[in-house]
Amino acid sequence: MAELPPTGLIDTYQLYIDGRWVEPEGGRYEDISPASEQVIATAPDASVGQVSDAVAAARRAFDEGPWAGMSAQERSNCLSQLGDALLKYADDFFALSQVEWGCTANERMMQIDGAAFMSMHAAQLATQLSDEAVTGIGAGTTVLRHVPLGVVSVLTPWNFPHLLNVMKLNHALTAGNTVVLKPSPLTPLAGLALARIIDEHTDFPPGVINVVTPSGIEAAQLLTTDPRIDMVSFTGSTVVGRQVMSAAGDTMKRLLLELGGKSACIVLDDADLTEDMLQQMLFDCCSMHSGQACILQSRLLLPDSRYDDVVERLVALARAVKVGDPADLDVQMGPLISDAQRSRVEAHVAVALNEGARLATGGRRPAALDRGFYFEPTILTDVRPDSTIAQEEVFGPVLSVLRYRDDDDAVAIANNSSYGLSGSVWGGDVDRAVSVAARIRTGQVAVNGCGPGAAPFGGFKLSGLGREGGGIGGVYQYMEPMAIGVPG
Repeated sequence: MAELPPTGLIDTYQLYIDGRWVEPEGGRYEDISPASEQVIATAPDASVGQVSDAVAAARRAFDEGPWAGMSAQERSNCLSQLGDALLKYADDFFALSQVEWGCTANERMMQIDGAAFMSMHAAQLATQLSDEAVTGIGAGTTVLRHVPLGVVSVLTPWNFPHLLNVMKLNHALTAGNTVVLKPSPLTPLAGLALARIIDEHTDFPPGVINVVTPSGIEAAQLLTTDPRIDMVSFTGSTVVGRQVMSAAGDTMKRLLLELGGKSACIVLDDADLTEDMLQQMLFDCCSMHSGQACILQSRLLLPDSRYDDVVERLVALARAVKVGDPADLDVQMGPLISDAQRSRVEAHVAVALNEGARLATGGRRPAALDRGFYFEPTILTDVRPDSTIAQEEVFGPVLSVLRYRDDDDAVAIANNSSYGLSGSVWGGDVDRAVSVAARIRTGQVAVNGCGPGAAPFGGFKLSGLGREGGGIGGVYQYMEPMAIGVPG
């Protein structure tokens, strides 16, 4: 197998369809680095016809190709190859992430290295799928079998593109499906570089994995409406998630939707907050990938007795965060993905101030950075629970601080949201903290910084449908249960 050239994974790619690199019919569009505002490459713009070709290739590979007839061990071997290659070229993917979506060194394990280990874990899961005997009141035995859905369209966002590309492919492929992957037009190289690794370093048959990067809405919509597609796995905004759900409804496609969040971080009055805890809190609530994370706990709920002290300490930490070019390994927070996104964050802060919030720190472009889509870590105080900034997802490094009276009031404020994806509780009495956490209507809650690790990931309410990850349970999201009655 060929070695990658010295330039790494930043390259001018074609589309990857049916195991071949195909010249785009829609021309090419620019891929701009958010750190420098410079064009780093051009991406292939797939036509509607080429997206259809990719769907056809995935359909053939599932219905007629060798993939469906492969043993669990053979599929596992392909996933192991992928994990090994992703680990081998992790430095190249990190270099790509720094320039294409602004990943910093302190996020490398989460965004890059972790993806390789996910593929290795998926290889193990592939060998654990088995039939289950179900007994009941009827005669004979019922065999419960989980079977692959067929063709899965995977639509991923720009904030954690490599991690999500790999994670969704892992689950779909472990289940035995074939895939058409469409990365965001803001991070096309993440998906195309992954296709290159798959093409050059794995034995996945042609058509099992296809990667297309259309910029147009019509071509992208085909991946939610085409009757040859059996499932849509989408991560992104709730607004687009609604559109995906509506478009997929006519053909009753199975859906996995990981959408937005406006999660709450509750500090109880007995919490003993060390500097390390506050650093983690600031990261989880504000600075993680410049606030561009659906799991961000962007509403901080404080009791009156702790309000001034915690705000003062967090403001000091926020002002000390080093913002800048992700190529600098000392940088702790990089840019927002685009000028439009930076303008959107600025507008949210302006609305918050007009509605009575107070700017404790941040709120603008760092003075020393005149190029790149940068924004300071921002903390807003005196935020009302029903205000716009407390209800709408900002997707930027903006933390809203709210007051609460007692535990019941904190839970009520936390649940006063159309979202329910993440959250956290900090307290000295762990049993009390867990009790408060259990009352929050959300998909996952951390207590004293201890996140729910390998559990299935997903949300309540407008935060989505279904669950991703969590071992075999996550794989079953990409499968259909089938019951067979066996006489005997």
